[in-house]
Amino acid sequence: MIRLGEYYNKIEENLLYFSLIVTVTLIFAQVVMRYVFSNSLSWSEEVARYVFIWQTWVGASYAVRKRRHLRVEALVDRFKGFPRKVLELLVLSLWIFFGCFLVYKGFQLTRMIYIRGQVSAALGMSMAIAYAAVPVGSLLMTSRLVSEFFCVLRNQEPAG
Repeated sequence: MIRLGEYYNKIEENLLYFSLIVTVTLIFAQVVMRYVFSNSLSWSEEVARYVFIWQTWVGASYAVRKRRHLRVEALVDRFKGFPRKVLELLVLSLWIFFGCFLVYKGFQLTRMIYIRGQVSAALGMSMAIAYAAVPVGSLLMTSRLVSEFFCVLRNQEPAG
């Protein structure tokens, strides 16, 4: 099971690295085309936007793994031992609930966009691909949160 987690971590990291390279390259190409050649690419801005959206939602899962999400620690730091553990579990439970809500509502929205056949302006691709970033990223993030919840429950450090 640990090997599977390590494999998943590598895929996630490489996907984020690759998407960053794609986004920077596309934006650079658009700037060069616009200001050097006085002609812009019709599709590059749209692709960069959708890659960035996916990058953000997959990055939320990565941030949970690295424990880099913004949190207010002022209250949690005031507690030690069992009360702190209870507070951590409560916070994680709320976050997991919110993540499940995002998965559910994101799936509903993506499905509706797909059924209606909405397509993007420049590429003509299904907008469901862009909208699917919400439920997919939320599902990845929520799975990491559940793992962290059980680590806190067992008094272990989350793997990451």
